[in-house]
Amino acid sequence: LASIDPTPFQLDVAARRAEIAESEAQTRADRDAVAAAKDDAASAVAELQLAQVNHRRFATLSSEGDIARQALDNANETLRSAQARFDTAQATISKAQQTLEMHEAAIARAQAQLATAQWRLDRTEIHAPADGAINNLTLRVGDTARAEAPLIGIVDASAWRIIANYKEDYLPRLKVGATAWVWLDSHPWRFYRAHIAGIGRAISRNPDAPELLPYVAPTTDWIRLQRRFPVTLLLDDPPPDLTLYMGADARALIFP
Repeated sequence: LASIDPTPFQLDVAARRAEIAESEAQTRADRDAVAAAKDDAASAVAELQLAQVNHRRFATLSSEGDIARQALDNANETLRSAQARFDTAQATISKAQQTLEMHEAAIARAQAQLATAQWRLDRTEIHAPADGAINNLTLRVGDTARAEAPLIGIVDASAWRIIANYKEDYLPRLKVGATAWVWLDSHPWRFYRAHIAGIGRAISRNPDAPELLPYVAPTTDWIRLQRRFPVTLLLDDPPPDLTLYMGADARALIFP
């Protein structure tokens, strides 16, 4: 039906894809950092284990008086240094993994933003949601489109129905599926067979209320009359050459 200039939406999609590529490159570097930290930790573990073995051996020899006290002190210092290196290596692994998780989350966020940008780009091509007729077309090349503002009105060819408002005391005698006869003012002097497709269960008594419930205006405002409820009628096998008009008047007959 119409096209919205896709350029800004295409640029947004490209920017989101670039963000994903950047984040993926960063995660690859993060994985390398994690692998390097694990290798360093493995070396630190080996060094710590060797320092522990040497410390136990020097402690035994020192207790038997076979070596000088200075040698045991050196072993203690080597053990403390190995333990500190091991702790640092473990902290480095933890930090590298946290950085990797952060950048993986950034990829997920960028992918969601890309999906949103692509969704917007796809909607720059406006297609008819249903078969029907375009009504009151005022859209012109160069017009500005705004969110939540309709551009083209389409009358759905498969959604025709007649709304008949019946008084409260008629409702108990009406049944869904019952036969009805309809006189169309646009095609007078003929009755068309129809059936009851639905009976309203609620109406609004306030014309200014939100349109969650239908409002049926009373026939007069100076005397209390019965309220009327909407009853939906559908035509049964209408002639293929029958042209219907939205908002036109009709008259309905239902025999309980």
